[in-house]
Amino acid sequence: MVYCFFSLPGNKNKLNMEKEKITEFIKQGNYQKVKFGFSDIDGVLRGKVVHKDKFLDTLGKSIGFCDVVFGWDVNDQCYDNSKITGWHTGFPDTRASIDLSTFRTVPWDGQIPFFIADFSQVGTDGLPACPRTLLKKVRKQAEEMGLKAVFSMEFEWFNFVGHPNQLAESGYQKLQPVSPGMFGYSIIRPSLYKDYFNALFDQLLQFDVPIEGIHTETGPGVYEATVIYDDILNAADKAILFKTGVKEIALQYGLVASFMAKWNEQLPGCGGHIHQSLWDEKGKNIFFSEGNKGHISAKMKSYLAGILKCLPEVLPMYAPNINSYKRLREGAWAPTTLSWGHDNRTVAARVISDSEKSTRLEMRVPGADANPYLAMTACLASGLYGIKNNLELDIEETIGNGYTNKQNKKLPAGLAEATSRMKNSAIARELFGNGFVDHFTATREWECREYAKAVTDWELQRYFEII
Repeated sequence: MVYCFFSLPGNKNKLNMEKEKITEFIKQGNYQKVKFGFSDIDGVLRGKVVHKDKFLDTLGKSIGFCDVVFGWDVNDQCYDNSKITGWHTGFPDTRASIDLSTFRTVPWDGQIPFFIADFSQVGTDGLPACPRTLLKKVRKQAEEMGLKAVFSMEFEWFNFVGHPNQLAESGYQKLQPVSPGMFGYSIIRPSLYKDYFNALFDQLLQFDVPIEGIHTETGPGVYEATVIYDDILNAADKAILFKTGVKEIALQYGLVASFMAKWNEQLPGCGGHIHQSLWDEKGKNIFFSEGNKGHISAKMKSYLAGILKCLPEVLPMYAPNINSYKRLREGAWAPTTLSWGHDNRTVAARVISDSEKSTRLEMRVPGADANPYLAMTACLASGLYGIKNNLELDIEETIGNGYTNKQNKKLPAGLAEATSRMKNSAIARELFGNGFVDHFTATREWECREYAKAVTDWELQRYFEII
């Protein structure tokens, strides 16, 4: 069962009603503990389980959380270049604000109450390192323009047999996918581990993360699913909960789910495509125009122009890891250029404009490893930049194979190049502020330095005996 009480920002009476309902629910349900979580800079859900009395005492206020969660990397190694927090600050507590409107219960964990938190109430402008806080700021800009951003995220991921300890002990070698061979859109393959496949759909629905559709993709043991669209903040919440939920459900069935962008050089990578549209206060999709060619409105052209203009300036927000760029290769179902086209899966931005209800833009650059909050923030901020500046769509539509179109500019080829460009980008700083850009690019520089000192299997196989 899902219990969600939605609030209007700034409406104290509504918030008080929320607080009363949640308090009553937790007390009457005889719950002894509550779970809450938030996104770190890498899009990993971090959190705690706390005693119900501690939670109820802080309800509607804030709760202390060690700020090291924004001072270390995905492997809990502390950054040596972070200004926001670090050894130089002593890693103090900062105040996490729990969003009461995100209340739901976890079906695969004893229906424990769960909430999403962020750090939007830290200081006067929120913690610059908090991805959800940044998204809320950009969302507010859209609202001030009389626009509602409706988004959803589509994920591809691989599923493997075994326990995390077993996979780690094997060095992630000779992995066993849940199904063999290349068999996209298979009706047969989901019958293997069918209880897991069905649990994904059913339990995520109970978790208020409804899936529009789920099927096998091309590759052994790979699934694809799209979370049903929603307001952009809810969509980002549901996207990060989808990834975490899939991983937790998989463990219940002796499986490990991986959202790594590219785990095997011989197989397609895992996309994290973002579908998006803008709606006005009258409930009209401003991307759609019946009379225009391809049903694309002038506003959608400016939005798309903004997406493409800003893309090279903010690429690490879509492709944040070293491994992300191994997916962005020609012929690998991932874009490599600044390009767009109608219903074209070889370009960066795919336009879908069959009807007013369904007209949208699909951003195909992000992989499944992207932080949903940051990737969606990059999309919306870039698109609004295009609308505010009335940009013209000066990139010609790609017809057919986008990989063979040599006129389109190439995307930065790796994380180091992309990070350097973002760090020195006036556009990125205009869109997101110096605090976020400085912190985020510093974390990506750290990622590059960590990779640079690593000795890989490729190097061992190539040089160990022969060189």
